[in-house]
Formats: sequence, structure tokens, C-alpha cells
Amino acid sequence: MKNRVSLKRAITAAVFFALLGSLPAPADQLQWRSECKIEVRGDYRYIDSNGIPNHSVGTFPNHGNPNSISPQNYHRRVPLHPTPAMGDTRGTDFGVAVNGVMFDPGTAELWNNDPRWHYEALSGEMAHHGSLGMDHNLAHVQPSGAYHYHGLPMGLLNSLNYRSKMVLLGWAADGYPIYGPYCYAIAGDARSELKELKSSYRLKSGSRPGGSNGPGGQYDGSFAQDYEYVPHLGDLDEYNGRVGITPEFPEGTFYYVVTSNWPFIPRKFKGEPDPSFRKLPPGGGRFGRPGGGPGRGPGSAFSGPRGGLSGTDGSFSGPRGGFGGPRDGFNGTRDDSDGPPRDVGRPADGPDGTYGGPPGRRQNPPDQLPDGGPSE
Repeated sequence: MKNRVSLKRAITAAVFFALLGSLPAPADQLQWRSECKIEVRGDYRYIDSNGIPNHSVGTFPNHGNPNSISPQNYHRRVPLHPTPAMGDTRGTDFGVAVNGVMFDPGTAELWNNDPRWHYEALSGEMAHHGSLGMDHNLAHVQPSGAYHYHGLPMGLLNSLNYRSKMVLLGWAADGYPIYGPYCYAIAGDARSELKELKSSYRLKSGSRPGGSNGPGGQYDGSFAQDYEYVPHLGDLDEYNGRVGITPEFPEGTFYYVVTSNWPFIPRKFKGEPDPSFRKLPPGGGRFGRPGGGPGRGPGSAFSGPRGGLSGTDGSFSGPRGGFGGPRDGFNGTRDDSDGPPRDVGRPADGPDGTYGGPPGRRQNPPDQLPDGGPSE
């Protein structure tokens, strides 16, 4: 059993570093400065920002993401005293970081335009081929120019010295705080050592439904629906959070944790998200996302057969894991807006959900990032 666990970790690490190998190289400076103002007025905390990060970012556009970073006009607010309410996550950014960048872990890509099957950005097929153009902060850009995090924001974490103390990363749309992966080992004891907290989610066993009910194939992390919550499997609850004391809340509070294993950024709200976090069409009003980055127009959808892979060994031919030719893509449409869903067809070549290369090419998804994620 121990050998099997070690082998799984080794394969996971190999796939994750393959993913890193496809990431754009850091660009040390942007032409805009990061602007973020956080203040308390009445019963709310207000966060106004331009969405520009205060750390290095990858190169955009790139082969997996055709969009350029541009300033936004965010006006968010969160309640100072959140209460549990079983909030909904649909159509809502999960939260905002202390630097004003949005936490937005979901994707707009669907299997056969079916809202029951959302592709995952950081595990399974998308991650294995670097097809969403993530940078070293596990972030990329929407057509509106909005840079946003899908996982551990390593530039921000490193700037806060996250391995040596419990760090506040931002605020969820429902008002509860978001912390980095290293927290007190004992939730109620600030004198306890720091520990990297893990989620309580894991891949489901067996195979997905096929035919009109699903993409078929084994649960491999390609879809959000490939994961299941198992109470007490890790350190956190189904919201990827827990109750405990923090440096900012010495009397205790519920808080979310951004983790190195799925769901990376939480997918469910403990409380009710504020309407200011609702997603609107680009340029759609006060809480919308003003245009800025080049989107994908008609004819720009990936058009490879059966969502096919171009190489005879099941690999992509484009540089950095990108789409290098007309046969390198998916058979549906997508614009990576993380907004209205886009159909990207089947998850793989084979009828059983396997990739088109010879045996042994497929590997486990990077559902756990080695050593807490990449270093900057």
C-alpha cells in the first residue's frame, strides 16, 4: 500500500512539473500599477481595485490563452459579519485577493454544452496539456483583460512569506476571510506549529456515465464532477474551510483555505455571496468587467476532430503545450471567458475516455501540487 501511495505521488509530481514546463515565463513588470483600496464603512468592507496584480505574471497572450491583461474597474463589498446561509456559487466570483485580483476557479468549458460537466482548469486533460495558458501564479486572462486566480497565487503568497506565518489572502464574496495553505495545526491554538492544510476531496472511483449522460471514461480530474467530498479525509470541511482563530480574528471565525489539492480555491459558499461579485457580460455595468483583452471571434474555435490530439503519440504539436496547428484543438467552441459556458466536445479521443496515444501516455492529474505549489 505504501509503495502504491508513493508511486501515485511520484506520478502526480511528474505531471505537475510537466504542467509547469508549459507555463509562460515570468514577465517582471506590467505597464500598469496595481491599485487596490480596502476600507470599512458601516456594515461592509469595500474593495475597489483595477485588478492588476502586485507581483510578476506570465507572458500574455500565449499559445493557450489569447488575451492581454488590462485594468478593470472592480467595486466589491463583503459583509463585516457574515452568517451561514448555504450560498450559491453559480455566476459569481468566489472572492477577491488583498491585491484586488479576483479568485475565480471555475471554467466556462463544458462537455457537449452540458452544464453538468464542467472542465477543470488545473487537473485532468486541461492541465495535462496546458490548454488554458496558466502562468506560475496558476492564473490567466479573460477576454475582458481580467487577470484572475484559479489556484495558489504563488507571487502573492511569496510576497507575504506564507510558509512562516498564517497569511490572509483575501475575502470571499460572502464576507468570510480566505487564508493561505499554512495555518495553525490546532485550529484553536495560535501557539501550535504551522501545518499545510489539505482538503477533504478526492477523485471518485470507477467511470463516468456515458452516452447522452456524460463523457464516459475514468474519473481523472478532467471535470469538477470527478471529485467527491469525504468527511475528515483532510483538514477542511466541504466548503474547504474550518472554524478557528487567526491573527486577524483572535476570538475565532470560519475561514476558507486555498489549498494545493482540489478544489484549490473553494467552490461552495458558507454564507450568502454579495451581489457585487456577480459576473456580468464584458463591459456590463458597475460590477462588470470592462473590455480590454482580445477575445475570440467567429471562426476562432478549436476544430480538431473528436477533440483530437495532433501527434501520433497523443501529444500536442504546439510549443509550450499550446495549440500549434489546425488539428490541435477541441471540436467545440470556447472563449475562456469563465462566464457563459462554451462547449469543447469530448474530453479525449477514445470511446472509453482515454487519450489517443499509445498505452502509458496518460497520467494521473495534478490534483496535489508538490511542496505546496511552484516557487516563484
